[in-house]
Amino acid sequence: MNFGVIVFPGANCDRDIAYILRDILQQPTRMVWHEDRDLSNVDVVVVPGGFSYGDYLRCGAIAQFSPAMQATAEHAQQGKLVMGICNGFQVLTEMGLLPGALVRNRDLHFVCDRQPLTVERTDLPWTQGYQAGQVITLPIAHGEGCYYAAPDTIKALEDNRQVLFRYSDTDGKATQTANPNGSLNNIAGICNRAGNVLGMMPHPERAADPALGNTDGSALFKGLLQAAMVAA
Repeated sequence: MNFGVIVFPGANCDRDIAYILRDILQQPTRMVWHEDRDLSNVDVVVVPGGFSYGDYLRCGAIAQFSPAMQATAEHAQQGKLVMGICNGFQVLTEMGLLPGALVRNRDLHFVCDRQPLTVERTDLPWTQGYQAGQVITLPIAHGEGCYYAAPDTIKALEDNRQVLFRYSDTDGKATQTANPNGSLNNIAGICNRAGNVLGMMPHPERAADPALGNTDGSALFKGLLQAAMVAA
């Protein structure tokens, strides 16, 4: 499976995700500069975390206009896979590839921690490596990670089972105490209606190297590879 990782000025997680994909999982991985539109031979586009363009205006507001992201939109419209992590999730919402918005955290503080999540759905390539209802722990690091959307949008997300990850406690209960940023319905990650575009605030790439002592994120990437083998 060929991965393309978008590289923006200000990105700081692009090398992290590339290391997991290229060195841990041994997959062909290409760094795609933000001014480059060439996504040929790319199966999965990853929009990484960081501070694209310094997060001027607001998170992801400028990145959406880059040639690489315009090509990513075309990639998604063709039904191909797109994943946005943290700042990448913010970019995807700014572009309209995913509904809603990421706003300032509830307490107006940057949060950096390890957070339990409940996996809500396992019939998509993104989550097929997990068990339904499984509680995993992934790192989070964001100041604008509070997921917000209009009530009808939230209802549609829930009705269509587009919520893939939800902040929870270690028992899988989605309580306000277990919600690190105030996200509506404890939403940590969603997909589009077709299921080929994923956005999530937690960082699976920071929990995919055995040397770090936590590999809860690796099942996400291995699920993708399994889906590719089945499709082939």
